Amino acid sequence: MQTWLPRPAVRGPLRHWLTARGSLSERLRAASRTGFSVQRLNQGLNHVWPDEREALRLSDNEQPLVREVLLFCGTTPVVFARSLAAARHLDGPWRSLRGLGSRPLATMLFADPRIARGAIEFCRIDGRQPLHHRAEAAVPELPRELWARRSVFRRENAPLLVTEIFLPGVLTL
Repeated sequence: MQTWLPRPAVRGPLRHWLTARGSLSERLRAASRTGFSVQRLNQGLNHVWPDEREALRLSDNEQPLVREVLLFCGTTPVVFARSLAAARHLDGPWRSLRGLGSRPLATMLFADPRIARGAIEFCRIDGRQPLHHRAEAAVPELPRELWARRSVFRRENAPLLVTEIFLPGVLTL
């Protein structure tokens, strides 16, 4: 199980990416000379890990909507993102999630003043953890250790968990 921290224990350019507030998609778009895009890998009701269940305060029998995407600058994958919302909120506060397609989630999160972002947590994940496995399924041969961040967004008191794993390509920007 991952241990999420209030600050990342990393220095240099990666720390700058990890700790930046605001829309990561907009920061990537601005940093990329070759364009920015999102590839939706999968989306549907799916399994969650204990720390995700706890962050969303889901009951044991609830399966949330899980959306996994890769963010690209040009043809380089730079971030693997995993977003989760309780199914009971998909007809209410988070109904827009269903129709996002390959648009960045940030277009919804940072445009709506009713959405509040909680604290950002950080974690160094390695090849033993399921989150790393999911990222590596999308981008083979990743380094054994990667840094991730996550935060809970709330709209009408309904939580949405967003986890972003920073891939080596982000350091080329």
